[in-house]
Amino acid sequence: MKNTFFALMFALSSTAVAAQTPVTLKAPDGLTLKATYYSPGKPGPGLVLLHQCNQDRGAWAGFASKAAARGYHVIAMDFRGFGESEGPRFSSAPEQQSVVAGKWPSDVDAAFTWLTGQPGVDKNKIGAAGASCGVNQAVLLSSRHPEVKSLALLSGPVTPPGRAHLQKSPTLPLLAAASLDDGDAVNTMRWILGWSRDPRNTFLEFKAAGHGTDMFAVEKGLEPELLDWFEVTLVHAQTAETAPMEPGKPTPIEEFWTALAKPGGASKARGIYDANRKRDTGRLVLFPEAELNAYGYQMMQEGRGKEAIIAFQMNVDEFPQSANVHDSLSDAYLADGNKVEALRHAERALALLANDTRIPDQMKALVRESAQKKVEQLKKQ
Repeated sequence: MKNTFFALMFALSSTAVAAQTPVTLKAPDGLTLKATYYSPGKPGPGLVLLHQCNQDRGAWAGFASKAAARGYHVIAMDFRGFGESEGPRFSSAPEQQSVVAGKWPSDVDAAFTWLTGQPGVDKNKIGAAGASCGVNQAVLLSSRHPEVKSLALLSGPVTPPGRAHLQKSPTLPLLAAASLDDGDAVNTMRWILGWSRDPRNTFLEFKAAGHGTDMFAVEKGLEPELLDWFEVTLVHAQTAETAPMEPGKPTPIEEFWTALAKPGGASKARGIYDANRKRDTGRLVLFPEAELNAYGYQMMQEGRGKEAIIAFQMNVDEFPQSANVHDSLSDAYLADGNKVEALRHAERALALLANDTRIPDQMKALVRESAQKKVEQLKKQ
């Protein structure tokens, strides 16, 4: 009876620990944001959880409850335009991106400020986790608030300002996770880790777990992995000030992108890529497909057309079964006046489309339209 009584009291105590409280936040422009606060009922570190763009804060609910039961003060917010938060629901990506870049950072700061203002929150031990479009917001949050000492990133990209922050933050540990069935997410997350020099960085790769927080339902060990990660990097992290690290030798990823960014540097970047390809083991992800593809078009806009051809060719060499990268290389050749190569790669893009499972149907339709238009135009000439 005595053991049963104490077991019951412990169960009731554990339930009480994970109390959930609805929170209303005000963005700097007056817009109302909604969040949920999970209290452990005792002093402890804090976590800010940021959802992916096909979900809302509820996607983090299970993890947040478990984190609170472990002693974390947790806030999960709805981005403006999602869930219960106010804000327009956009139908086009360009419209949404202007809000993401211009408004979301201050919205996330509102959640951070609210959380760190709660009694018992250790303001010097804050972690952040983001899924998909929440990944970049988690990284940028840490760039604005040095109190954020650890990050967990699931299946999402990081913008150049975020990568620059990781590059100059050698004592900010990252846990990144992605699944092989999620487009180019694995390469993207490995690449993001390559911008950071913290030796504690950890990567978790899954075979068929889906995207972002959807992975929790498939990989039952992922939530415990994240909790253990924050336990090590927040709760049991060294409390003494870490001595500034001496600037180290740039990583191959840094060397590659530094070279590519300089006018006339594409050939040097190609040399770095070729040297990396010759490695038998330990080969680095110098670029995800989408990142280099976007940068190639940027080079074309800057008048670096021949260098764009080099960049797109590297993408073709790395991802030879991608219809999109062949179509992009075709665009670059066409702009440079090389109609023979433009036609060859446009036809190759069309031939690959049927078996290209890495892109959604909507993207396939766009690639098909682009490549077919070039083929018809070039065969008439």
